[in-house]
Amino acid sequence: MPTMKAVRLHEHGGPEVLRYDEVPVPEPKPDEVLVRVHAAGVNPPDWYFREGMPDVPPELRPTFHLPLIPGTDVSGVVEAAGAGVDGFAAGDEVFGLLRFPDPGADAYAEYVVARASDLARKPAAIDHVHAAGVPMAGLTAWQYLIELGHDHPSPFQAARHRPMPLGPGVTVLVNGAAGGVGHFAVQLAKWKGARVIAVASGGHESFLRELGADEFIDYTTSRPEEVAHDVDLVLDTVGGPGSRRFLRTLRPGGALYPVYFAEIDPAEAAEKKITVTATQVRANGAQLAELGSLLEAGTLRVRLDSTYALADARKAHERAARGHLQGKIVLAI
Repeated sequence: MPTMKAVRLHEHGGPEVLRYDEVPVPEPKPDEVLVRVHAAGVNPPDWYFREGMPDVPPELRPTFHLPLIPGTDVSGVVEAAGAGVDGFAAGDEVFGLLRFPDPGADAYAEYVVARASDLARKPAAIDHVHAAGVPMAGLTAWQYLIELGHDHPSPFQAARHRPMPLGPGVTVLVNGAAGGVGHFAVQLAKWKGARVIAVASGGHESFLRELGADEFIDYTTSRPEEVAHDVDLVLDTVGGPGSRRFLRTLRPGGALYPVYFAEIDPAEAAEKKITVTATQVRANGAQLAELGSLLEAGTLRVRLDSTYALADARKAHERAARGHLQGKIVLAI
C-alpha cells in the first residue's frame, strides 16, 4: 500500500502535539477525487480541533476520532477521480474547503480525498499557496456578506442568517479586518459598492487602505464604538464579549454579524432594533468558483501572512497563537 507524509494529532493539546507521520494514501469513493496537495491553509478550527474545542458547549462539540489529520483548506492537482465523478479529471488544478464542519478532512497531508462538490478549479492567475489561503476565509466572508448558499441550520441560533444587501449608500464596519476573513470581507464589501470602515491595529493601515478601506480605526489608540456611528452593518470577525460594544456604532435597523461566539444582550439589541445573526461556513464548490472568478480578474487578492513546510505545522500553529495576522498562514507541501 502506498504511503504519504501527514501531520496528525494523537492527543489534544498545544502545537507540540502535532506529529509528522507516515500514513497510507487514501482511496477515493465513487463521489470523491484524490488530490495531490500542493498547499494547505491554516485556519482557527484547526487549532480548535487540536485543543479538543474546550470552549465549545459539549452539545455543539463534534466527536473526535484520534489519531486525526487536521486541516480543511487545500489547493492541488487531481490525481484520480472516483467512479461517477463529473467535471474533474486527473491533472485538473483544484482548490476547496473540505467536509467542514466535520473534523477529519485530512488536509495536512500529501494526498487527500475530497467530495467533488467541495472543489472548484484553481484560478490560473494565482499559485497553489495563495489558492490554499482562500477557501474557508473566503467562503466565510461570502456566506456572511453576499449569499448564504445552504440550508444547514446554524448551531448558534434558530433563525436563518440572511445577508444584508450591500451597495452604494451602505456602510460596513469590519472588525479584525487584517485577518483571513476580514481582508476578504473588506474587498467583497467594496466590490459591492459599500463604504468600508476597517478596524485593526495600526501596522495594518496601509495594507487595508490598499484593499479599498475608506476609513481605518486603530483599536489600540481609539475605541471603535466612540469613533464610528450610523453604521449599517458590522462584521465582527473577533467575537467574544467585546462584540456587544459594536451595538453602539449601528444605526437603528442595522445588523451585527459576529463570526465567532459573541456575548450579546438580546434585550439591548432589540431595544436598538438591531439584528444580530450568525452562521457556520459550509463547503460550497459553486461559491468557491465565484470567488475564483474574482481572483482571476484581480478584483480579489489573497494576502499571505506566512508559509511553512508541512513538517513545520507546529511552527505555523505557534505563529497563529501570537496573533496580529495579516492575511493567511499556509503550509506549502
